[in-house]
Order: sequence, then C-alpha cells, then structure tokens
Amino acid sequence: MATEETAGGARKATKSKLFEFLVHGVRPGMPSGARMPHQGAPMGPPGPPYGGSPAVRPGLPSPVMEPSRKRPAPSQQVQQQQQQQQQQQAVQSRARNAKRRKMADKILPQRIRELVPESQAYMDLLAFERKLDQTIMRKRVDIQEALKRPMKQKRKLRLYISNTFNPARPDADDSDGSIASWELRVEGKLLDDPGKQKKKFSSFFKSLVIELDKDLYGPDNHLVESKRGALLFQWHRTPTTQETDGFQVKRPGDVSVRCTLLLMLDYQPPQFKLDPRLARLLGIHTQARSCIIQALWQYVKTNKLQDSHDKEYINCDKYFQQIFDCPRLKFSEIPQRLTNLLLPPDPIVINHVISVDPNDQKKTACYDIDVEVEDPLKGQMSSFLLSTANQQEIASLDNKIHETIESINQLKIQRDFMLSFSRDPKGYIQDWLKSQSRDLKLMTDVVGNPEEERRAAFYHEPWSQEAVSRYFYCKIQQRRQELEQALAVRNT
Repeated sequence: MATEETAGGARKATKSKLFEFLVHGVRPGMPSGARMPHQGAPMGPPGPPYGGSPAVRPGLPSPVMEPSRKRPAPSQQVQQQQQQQQQQQAVQSRARNAKRRKMADKILPQRIRELVPESQAYMDLLAFERKLDQTIMRKRVDIQEALKRPMKQKRKLRLYISNTFNPARPDADDSDGSIASWELRVEGKLLDDPGKQKKKFSSFFKSLVIELDKDLYGPDNHLVESKRGALLFQWHRTPTTQETDGFQVKRPGDVSVRCTLLLMLDYQPPQFKLDPRLARLLGIHTQARSCIIQALWQYVKTNKLQDSHDKEYINCDKYFQQIFDCPRLKFSEIPQRLTNLLLPPDPIVINHVISVDPNDQKKTACYDIDVEVEDPLKGQMSSFLLSTANQQEIASLDNKIHETIESINQLKIQRDFMLSFSRDPKGYIQDWLKSQSRDLKLMTDVVGNPEEERRAAFYHEPWSQEAVSRYFYCKIQQRRQELEQALAVRNT
C-alpha cells in the first residue's frame, strides 16, 4: 500500500508541477513577471484561422461555374464506400486519441523555448515524468509476472495438545458424571501472524486423524481398528467445511492411554512424495509437480540426455531406464509417466499420552510445525495493480496541461502574425490572400490558378457573360419555385 501511495503521489506531484509552470510561465514577448493568459479574444485578423466567417471570393457560386473547371463527381456507390471508410477512420482515430494522448502534444515548440529560456524547466519536468511513467509501467509488468508464480512464506505453526480428566462421582445425578472420562484438546495458532484476519487452525490441514492404543480401546469400545490403533476421531476437509481453532474429543476412561495424531498439511499448490528411486536421483523428497518436472529437465540438460537430432526426444541413461522402463521417450510424455511415481505426502505423526494423573493435568505438549502461507506482499501487489488512487486527479491535470499547451501554441501563432504584419504589411497581406484563396479552392472543390484569378482581366473573359446569365437564371428559377410552393400552401 505504501508503494501504491508513493507511485500515485509522485505522478500527481509531477503533473501538478508541470501545470503550475505552464500557468505561471512567461508569455513570449512579455516582460519577466507577467503571467501567460489562457483565455481572451483572438489577436489575429478576421477570418480563419483567427475568427469570423471564412472569406469568399467575389464571383459566382459553384452551380454557376463552368462545368469544365469542376472535378468529375464519383459514382454513388464509390461515394458511399468513401464515406464508410472515412467514418471508420474517424472512429479509430477518436478511439486512439481517447486511449492515449501523445507525448508530443505536451512538448513546447523549439521556437517558444528559444523565446522563453525559463521553459527549459518545464521540459526537464516532462523528461522526469516520462522516466517516472516508464519506471512505474516496468514495475507493474514485473509485479504481474511475479503474481503468476506462487508466493509462499514459511512460518511456524505452534500446536498445543492437552487433556483433562474427570473422575467418576457416585453421587452425580446424570450418567455422564457417574463415569470417569477424559477430554483431549488439539489447538494451534500461527506465531507472529501479521495478517489482519487470523487464519483458523484447521485451515492449514487437509485431514486430522486421532488413533488410540488398540489394546485398551478395541472393538469392545465401538472403535474401528486402523493400521496403528483404534480410530478415535477423524476430520477431512470438504468444500463446505467450517474452519475452527481446534478440536475436542471426549471419551470414557480412567487409565492413561497412548494416542497417535496424524496431521496431513493442506499444500497449495498440491505437493507429492516422490518414488524412492526418483527421489534419490533428483534429491527431492516432497515437492509440487511443477518443481519436480523442472528438476527433471535440469537433470536432462546437465547430463545432456536430449537427442541432438530430434530435440523432442530424451535418450534415457541407466537411471532413467530403471525409473521409466524405456530406452527413449518424449519429454511431453513425462507428466503422464510421472503420475505413477508420485504418492501422497507423508502425514505429520505425533505420539501423545493422555494422562489421568492429577499432577499432569496442567501440562500441555507444544510442537512447532513449518507451514507455508501466502506472502503478505502479494496482497499489497494485487491492490497496487487494481488501485485507481489519484487517477482522476492525474487525468484532470493532464487535460489542463494539454489545454494550456494549445493556448500557448495559439499565442505563438498570434505573435508570429503580428510580427510578420509589422515587418512587411503589404507582403504579408498578399501571402494571406493567397492562403485564403487556396483554402477556398479546397472548400469549394474547384481547381484554378490563384495568380490569374486575383487580376481583373480574368473576369473580362467571354465565359463571364454566360456565367452571369446562368446565375440570374438560377436565381429566377429558385424564386419561381418558392412562389409556387407558397401558392400551393395557401390553396390548401
């Protein structure tokens, strides 16, 4: 959690510094100490890109222009395909822009950096932010890879075994009190458990079996005989098992008796006991299946048993032949052949004496067992990946930075316009008119020569008379249709 807060705080602080520098930076051309405005009326001339409606060349609208000067119109099917392609491209472009904004959008142009030397501090902060983002992303990938592997930590589980003896009381009213009995308790807890939710004692085991001396407790006591003795108590984990902090068993008796506790640990992932021959070969007694296969592969590489011509096969040495009973096998066959060589792990066996001596009533036997628990760091790593802390504030600061950069770029364009106009008003106006003419050609989809069209002689050509006539004819036809529609509405 501390790592998560540190990373989020670092990113948030960097974004804040970037935005503060942009807000309180120095505008090009202004004296030191003056602040850069974000809003205000445009400083450029009327018309695009500075404001106002686009300038239109005096002359005829597109329906009146000479047909030979217009581009040929594509077919309707081609137009529909082009529109669909444009729509798809627009959707993809918006999706890419929504998913990520390029780093170039936050970079100040070189011209602005030359005008304002103080802007180098902003570029340094931007470089630091990029390194910070790369570091955080690399760490996130490392954490994701680490979470794919089991993260276990060995801890000590202290087991407490105690018993109490209740002697027979002849004057007891109930039948239980008139018969001597003893009660065995098996409890335990994890030493130095840092987790907020303490794990129950039973959660560490897959099964618990308690057996008594069959010479004292045999068939006459209605106990089932097992390999070691009379079965007193057994517990096995099921999907609906309720975890508990301990087990209690009460039985009649007035003599001390030996008992055996068989504890089967609940390994996650499951572990297996290796066949004695395979255990001696690999030096492993009990381990998870993945670790066993990895040890086998390491043995194959160390002894160069992989076939040099066909890498899929393994040439067995004398030890492999004894274990797998074949001179040659595929490595993909090992998991299947390994099934017969893996056995359930040995249980933890504890011998205990249930004493009925009053002097031994307060004695408790303690045993420490090594168990594997989830590393507490795993929860912190998962919460770090799923955390959304400071994300909204970081996104808000990102948007403000982009808006401020756009404002600075607009101010730069306005400044360049003013400087160009002040140095050469006539040349700049001519260049500006040419630019507007090119824009008009693109908007009206008409080709032509701007240099010829800017002269009056161009409009004294023979085609202009016909164009004017067509223009007035179209206007008259349009007016006639409007009058006819108005009369039709009035008659109805």
